[in-house]
Amino acid sequence: MKNRSNYNDSTMKKIINFAMLLAVALPFIAAAQSMPPSSVKSGDAWTYVNTYEKAPSVWRQTHDLVTVTRVTPSHIYYTSQPVGATQAPAEVIAGADWSRERNVNGTDTVVNRPLVFPLSPGKSWEIQYTEPHPNKAFASAKWTTQYRVVGTEAVDVPAGKYQAIKIEAEGDWVAQLEPTQTVTQAVQTQQGDTAMITHAQKIGPAQVTGRTYKAFWYVPEIGRWVKSVEEYYGSNGVRSERYTNELESYKRSTE
Repeated sequence: MKNRSNYNDSTMKKIINFAMLLAVALPFIAAAQSMPPSSVKSGDAWTYVNTYEKAPSVWRQTHDLVTVTRVTPSHIYYTSQPVGATQAPAEVIAGADWSRERNVNGTDTVVNRPLVFPLSPGKSWEIQYTEPHPNKAFASAKWTTQYRVVGTEAVDVPAGKYQAIKIEAEGDWVAQLEPTQTVTQAVQTQQGDTAMITHAQKIGPAQVTGRTYKAFWYVPEIGRWVKSVEEYYGSNGVRSERYTNELESYKRSTE
C-alpha cells in the first residue's frame, strides 16, 4: 500500500510538472503556429534609437518618439519626432500592418511591408514596384523584395531582451541611368593663332543593379517591432547604406 501511494505521488508530481511546462510553452507554440496582429490604439508610443550609416564615413544617430494618434480598419495614423524636440512632429500614415506607402507615378503604392498577419514560420510574400525618376541619376528603378517569417529569436535592445518573431527580406533593384553628356575642351595653336576646341559626347542610357537586405523583430505585446535593419548594396556588392532601429522604451495605451 505504501509503495502504491509513493507511486501515485510521484506520478502526480510528473503530471503537475508537465502541466506547468506546457503552460509556459503554449504561448511560444502558438506563436510558432500563427500570430494574429496585436491591437494598436491611440496613445500607444514607442521610443527608438535610430542609427544611419552611409559609406564611407557618414554616421549619425537620433532618438525618435512614435505616437499613435488614430487607428482605422485600414490605416494607422501616427506622429514622429526627435525626443525633446520643440518643433511640431511629422504626421505620418501607415497601413494597418505598419506597411509604408508612397506615391509612385500617381498611384499610392506599398513599398515596404514587413508584417503580413497572421505570421507563421515559413510564410512569405513579395513587394514589387517600378518608380520613374526616383533621383537625378536614375531614369527609373525597379524594386523587388521577398519577405519570409524565419521563426522566433531572442533579441537584445536598449528596452530589454525579448523573444521576437523574426522576418527577413532579401531583394534586388535594377535602375536605368539617365542619358548623360561629357564635354572635353582643348587649346590648339597653329601659325600664331589660338583656338579652343570643344568636343561633346552623348552617353546613352545604361543599366545598374544592386541588392537589399532587411530584418524585423516583431513582439506582439509591444505592438510593433523592437528592432529593424535595412541595408542597401550597390552593383559592386558593397554596402552603401544601413538603417538600424532599436526600441528604447514604450507605453501602451489604457484606452
